[in-house]
Amino acid sequence: MDEVKFLSFIIENIVSKKDLVKIEKVEDELWTLLTLSVDKEDMWSIIGKGWNNINSIRSILRLFWVKSNKRINLKVLD
Repeated sequence: MDEVKFLSFIIENIVSKKDLVKIEKVEDELWTLLTLSVDKEDMWSIIGKGWNNINSIRSILRLFWVKSNKRINLKVLD
C-alpha cells in the first residue's frame, strides 16, 4: 500500500463527505508532499482540537519515511 492509499483510508473514515476528499502527491529525490483537500464542514474533524488529529495523522505517515527513505510532508488546504 502506498502513502496516498493509506492516507485516503484514514481520512475517508474520519470525514462525512468521502466523495470530496482529494489527495495529490508530488515527489522529488528527498521529499514526498501530500496535499489534502476536504469539505469545509469536515475540516475540524481532520484538524481536531489543538491540532491533535492532524498531528496524529502526520505521526502515522512517518512510518512511510522508514520504508521509502524519503521524508513525507502533509499539507492541508483550507
